[in-house]
Amino acid sequence: MDDRSRLKKLNRWMPVIAVLLGFLLGALIMVVTGENPLILFKSMVRAVLGLNLDNIGTDKPVFSVRTLATLLVYAMPIIMTGLSVAFAFRTGLFNIGAEGQVLVGSMAAAVIGVLFDGPALLLLPATVLGGALAGAIWGFIAGYLKAKYNVHEVVVTIMLNYTARYLSNYVLKALPGSSSNETVRLHENALLQSKFLSEMTGRSQFHWGFIIVIISIIIFSYIINKTTFGYELKAVGYNPHAAEYAGMKVKRNAALSMAIAGAFSGLAGVLLVSGLFGKGRVLVSFENYGFDGIAVALIGGNTAIGSLFSGLLLAALKVAQPFMTAQKVPDAIAVIISASIIVFVAMKTGLVEMIMKVRRAK
Repeated sequence: MDDRSRLKKLNRWMPVIAVLLGFLLGALIMVVTGENPLILFKSMVRAVLGLNLDNIGTDKPVFSVRTLATLLVYAMPIIMTGLSVAFAFRTGLFNIGAEGQVLVGSMAAAVIGVLFDGPALLLLPATVLGGALAGAIWGFIAGYLKAKYNVHEVVVTIMLNYTARYLSNYVLKALPGSSSNETVRLHENALLQSKFLSEMTGRSQFHWGFIIVIISIIIFSYIINKTTFGYELKAVGYNPHAAEYAGMKVKRNAALSMAIAGAFSGLAGVLLVSGLFGKGRVLVSFENYGFDGIAVALIGGNTAIGSLFSGLLLAALKVAQPFMTAQKVPDAIAVIISASIIVFVAMKTGLVEMIMKVRRAK
């Protein structure tokens, strides 16, 4: 096998290597600080598989379907924001505004769900599509300014994050019956919540939003891999100048790419309002769903399937935190692990070169 083949193979495995190095670093820090790294291992097994290894050999239940459902509930919105950031990355754009797009998606879903009532067949799709459209419009603003005036999308999306927060808070407070902290509950037919799914999963908060996530993953993959439009988007991401020379509409594609990315984040907002909380919330600070999406996209290699698994990984770290805290392990350990994984992924090129040098030396 020549160096080029080895390099390609290493690049394919780098996310896995980065994850392993991240957990290794977390375990080393636990050892240095006097903590037992087995707690980390057991907590991750419990978060990912629902298996409480400490209960083996006792009368307490070993498996918990509720824990698995909680993992999926945590994962759904950050998988969606991961898809959002990844889609923009594929076209050479950095969508750091996923957080704001989540907020306007949440706002739109809350407004529709509170102000309107009707059969679920009409109201639920309207709530979902309203959130997606709001996120798409918010993303399109940055894409349009980039295409028309070459304003850097990072600057615009950062500013739009704050605009989204203050705008959504203002609108939500103005809805009938709203308090200073939250709106009234959405009409039942506007909710993704399900008593059936909750009962099946040990009275968890698991909801029908998982269908939206699956459909979004399929749409992402289909657009990027199976359509001419997706080919043009990837071409723009690889080399915008060559794409423009080939006759592709680079500016239009940039605007549309940000709109599609915004729609994915808007759907994450729908999952939070219609699926998890059942009401709109007035926020005093960001909840970082959009910023977690950046990590998900990077770890997942900017692919749909990669975003799915990296979203589950980050969600598992969040689910594992309370288990570690219960055994007096600092919450910061999980944060260190996730941050380390991102750093190792960002160092991909340097790590690959280092590994190749070691192999050549041998």
